Amino acid sequence: MKDNRTTSNSEVLHIPVLLEETIRALYPQKGDRYLDLTAGYGGHAEEVIKLIGDESLATLVDRDPFAVKILKLKFPKAEVLHIDFLGAVKFLEERGDKFNLVLADLGVSSVQLDSADRGFGFQNDSELDMRMDSKQEVTAKTILNEYSEQELFKVIREYGDEPRARRISKFIVEARPLSLTSELEAICKRVYPGYSKKNPATRTFQAIRIEVNDELGQLRGSLAPILNLMEPGARLAIISFHSLEDRMVKRFFKNNSGGYDGVLKDLKVLKSSDTIDIVRNLRSRSAILRSVIYENKHN
Repeated sequence: MKDNRTTSNSEVLHIPVLLEETIRALYPQKGDRYLDLTAGYGGHAEEVIKLIGDESLATLVDRDPFAVKILKLKFPKAEVLHIDFLGAVKFLEERGDKFNLVLADLGVSSVQLDSADRGFGFQNDSELDMRMDSKQEVTAKTILNEYSEQELFKVIREYGDEPRARRISKFIVEARPLSLTSELEAICKRVYPGYSKKNPATRTFQAIRIEVNDELGQLRGSLAPILNLMEPGARLAIISFHSLEDRMVKRFFKNNSGGYDGVLKDLKVLKSSDTIDIVRNLRSRSAILRSVIYENKHN
């Protein structure tokens, strides 16, 4: 897919979620090594790098090729990896890297959501794509046109928490082939006649996006290996945007803290709805920041 967007830093508008709160949780110090597993357009990274004092101490990861271009321009001395979340964790673990600060912001950026050619939302009519990495073969169109009705129901119900997933799945199969975001939106509106505030397609679009990018699988497979990338005393912060992600992070942190075998301490949680961040950035309203310190008391 051709990317006609400019790579000028000044023209990429993205507001990092819970920026001040994330900086407090990570508590960057001079000389700290920093890993950003979902660096996006560098909003969090920019502030962290200022505090650690050396751009070359940062490893920035993203699977969106456009984001990678921006990161390389913005941080020429940092290591920038074009790879997915899970792949990065495995690669860095095999290489034996260790970090003092680790961040994962699991949300889709505003730039991706607003891009007319990415198909993440219904603000612009475009091809049903939703890939974070445009080199990936599976798209939203693949899933919507090839999954069985039962498979679609499971995805939309579980990943979107959509109460009318059964009817939506049925209408999707009946309307095949689907090509455009407007077609999927129209199906959801048909299931919710006379809706008011929230677009009834929101939950379904979220569910299909999660499935396209294997977002939960990426997180599930990465959590335990992340600890192998952390120096004793390292700080880990994860920002999630829906209950399935947050539940997974919460359970992992809890299971690895306390008792003789626990290696995590100082568990903290902060919801965007409890901060002024929700005023600055409405898309952050569902964000939850969980942070821990890795103590590795057996080494």
